Amino acid sequence: MKYDHIIEGKFLERPNRFIARTEILQGGKTVAETVHVKNTGRCQELFVPGAGVYLEKSGNENRRTGYDLVGVRKGSMLINVDSAAPNAVVKEWLESGGFAEDVTLVRPETVYASFRFDFYVEAGERHIFIEVKGVTLERQGIALFPDAPSERALRHVEELIRAREEGYESWILFVIQMKGVSRFEPNAETQPEFADALIRAKEAGVRILAYDCLVSENSLRLDEPVPVVLDVERQKLSRIARPLLAWYDLYRRRLPWREEPTPYRVWVSEIMLQQTRVEAVKPYFERFMERLPDIAALAAVEEDELLKLWEGLGYYSRARNLRKAARQIMELYGGQMPADQGALRKLSGIGSYTAGAIASIAFGLREPAVDGNVLRVLARLLEDGGDIADPAVKRKAEERLRPVMPEDRPGDFNQALMELGATVCLPNGAPKCAQCPWRDMCGANRHGTQTEYPRRSAKKPRRIEKRTILVLRDYQRAAIRKRPAKGLLAGMYEFPSLEGHASQQEVLDWLKDQGVHALRIERLPDSKHVFTHIEWHMIGYAVRVDELEPMGTDGSLLLVRPEETQEKYPIPSAFGVYAQYLDIRTGKENMKNRAGRERMES
Repeated sequence: MKYDHIIEGKFLERPNRFIARTEILQGGKTVAETVHVKNTGRCQELFVPGAGVYLEKSGNENRRTGYDLVGVRKGSMLINVDSAAPNAVVKEWLESGGFAEDVTLVRPETVYASFRFDFYVEAGERHIFIEVKGVTLERQGIALFPDAPSERALRHVEELIRAREEGYESWILFVIQMKGVSRFEPNAETQPEFADALIRAKEAGVRILAYDCLVSENSLRLDEPVPVVLDVERQKLSRIARPLLAWYDLYRRRLPWREEPTPYRVWVSEIMLQQTRVEAVKPYFERFMERLPDIAALAAVEEDELLKLWEGLGYYSRARNLRKAARQIMELYGGQMPADQGALRKLSGIGSYTAGAIASIAFGLREPAVDGNVLRVLARLLEDGGDIADPAVKRKAEERLRPVMPEDRPGDFNQALMELGATVCLPNGAPKCAQCPWRDMCGANRHGTQTEYPRRSAKKPRRIEKRTILVLRDYQRAAIRKRPAKGLLAGMYEFPSLEGHASQQEVLDWLKDQGVHALRIERLPDSKHVFTHIEWHMIGYAVRVDELEPMGTDGSLLLVRPEETQEKYPIPSAFGVYAQYLDIRTGKENMKNRAGRERMES
């Protein structure tokens, strides 16, 4: 199609959708001219002061505006913004044989049922309804539609689906009124419902096409097909934040670290919560904060006291890394936790998840925090069969989430994802889908495949270690020993033990070699403790001896009064079954008793 009388101008402003103020050259002078805008869409990124525009002289002498604005310069790109042009160029294309040589009928503005389509076409035995949409929005080389929510466009798609179901060919043809784009995508950010409708249309057999145009100052012609990308994943993710945060505001658990999310409190809570249930962490967190209220206190604490505070939480390297990182913060950042993802990840014991949690919750940065709960939720939402034990899958999840995190609530977004996985999208095939804010968009819920996700490669079997635990005491003291500074349960205290499962006689013989005479020996219950890669299968003996003094020559042993262990010596819960024979409570038991007392007091 061609325009007959085109002049150039400069855009000044757009008082409303229908008119624009421009400058044109007239009689050798620059004058202001009010013109008609032949596109009532927003076009905000095009109509900027100073932009070069192209105006067609109106043939209607009775109209108040003498020109129509039909083209805009955007950098080096010329974009046609005439809303009537797409139908005109499609009509030329159809009638000239650009679509097919056997076209026998091209009927514009055809009524079907209660709806009017842009074209009805017959070609041989084919009967085709075509709806045309002009595209003027471009971002980073991608053509997008719509530039503003359009209920009419949504209805068009639904009617095309209906026509297809009744046996017609149905097309939606996006005319990209420019040249130089790499692809077309529905604008899910502006109208996710339209993006979803296009996906449904494609599944129903509607053809979704996009063509760019050759554009000049006075002409427009349909040119080449452009790839259409219906990114189901991106469109779905673009919609998750709003319902998720609304659900979180109503149902989130009130947790001590959430109510006062300082960087230090967030950091300590996230480290404690690794591999540990929320309810178990609460009393530990409160006691830890009472004793070590800030980074300086944590940096200065002695290891035995630190491990005693951690006793029962397990994975004790977490506690040692906390103290190590606190000392790094004191040395490098003056005791203030750095508000930077990269700097956080350089601290001992802080990986991508913990750094993301601190950065988003404490500092309001748009950094994802992806843990097992989040991986499970995303796997079900997207029906993603990736192995969640693969670090690449975690990195991909971070890349997916970062662009959809809300700028004003990134910390709440991360916590809401974790909360959803912890309380609703439960593991082992038992999610509470009826309570989920994403139930209508979740692929696994829609297809009943919840039990199939997430997928994880089989773990290597744990190594079994057999041990014989000896609870040794005389009339005043008991024997314990400190474990090596490195390795499993490093720096903790334990009972003396023998490798393998020793018989009673083998225990007595061993004690005799130590110079200790057993007065009484009693078999204790068997016990098992599971670590990440190892299982301890333990048997035990309680042995009363005449005196423990000869064993004191072994430098690894400590001879202590049992009650001293309550305050001074951290004993892992792995030995809980045996500790009770000395009236010693390990960390978990102490915390249970503390929680019980607090419930009674409240």
